[in-house]
Amino acid sequence: MNKNWLKQNTFHYSEFKDIDRLVKEKTRKNLSIALCLPTLNEEKTIAKEILIMKSELMTRYPLLDELIVIDSGSTDNTRKIAEDYGAEVYKADDILPNLEVFKGKGENLWKALYVTKSDIIVYLDADIKNIHHRFVYALVGPLLLSDNIKFSKAFYDRPIATGKSKIRPTGGGRVTELVIRPMFSLFFPELTQIMQPLSGEYAGFREIFEKIPFPIGYGVETSMILDIYEKWGLDVMAQVDLVKRIHRNQDTKALGRMAFIILKTFCNRIEKLGLVNINRDLFNKMIQYNLVKNEYQPDIFKIEGVERPPIVEIAEYREKFNIQDL
Repeated sequence: MNKNWLKQNTFHYSEFKDIDRLVKEKTRKNLSIALCLPTLNEEKTIAKEILIMKSELMTRYPLLDELIVIDSGSTDNTRKIAEDYGAEVYKADDILPNLEVFKGKGENLWKALYVTKSDIIVYLDADIKNIHHRFVYALVGPLLLSDNIKFSKAFYDRPIATGKSKIRPTGGGRVTELVIRPMFSLFFPELTQIMQPLSGEYAGFREIFEKIPFPIGYGVETSMILDIYEKWGLDVMAQVDLVKRIHRNQDTKALGRMAFIILKTFCNRIEKLGLVNINRDLFNKMIQYNLVKNEYQPDIFKIEGVERPPIVEIAEYREKFNIQDL
């Protein structure tokens, strides 16, 4: 295991707070940067995220060239608010309309590659309650200041909001510690050095993202790390300490469904890589139980095991970006 990676490729956001320097490097390297916010009913947080990023990283410092929202079909005012605050807003279903329509975070991230033009794409979840522009500049910092790093991932303390004003100082990352870290330890010990592989904040060069598949759902972060590791190795990755992220809490049952999707993705990947041979089709339903009128009744959650191929294989994408050969 490469024990030097943790020391050499782990950064603190304060190392990149000189945004002028980042802008100069971006200009010198002739790069452009897009921010993508995947959304589904995020009317409570989306305005603040857009306002801060536009004012700090587009108006005050010209670090961002694009700020887009890809929406999964919100039933609240998410899209209107995002438009009012100046984001480019797209409904995921309207992008690449010749393809079959699917719903999921990974679908939004994948389609963002088609509607953006930039060399670097930053992905942020849209439910961050303590949003700060460091969530962007710190993630692009390693990409701009290094010639080798192509993908950067956030980690942080994750206090859990338990009520209107109550914050528990510890908690969060439960699926990581109970599911992903044990699986990484078994099959990919080097990857245990990634503090929060499931964090929803990361940035990378288009040349990386366009060449890897995207599961349409929660498994996208897991598959992304495994595919980048398999194709380019750990040294092209970095992680950045953003100190703290406050987010919505999910109950144990919801986390169980998330863990099920991630485990299914992980199993598919290790079989694809030839590390195991699974001699039967995996069941695609998560079975949980509710107590209803003193009887236990199954609550079945079915996942669609859909995975978008590397977008560079899509004809419309190749035409838009004038890609002749794969």
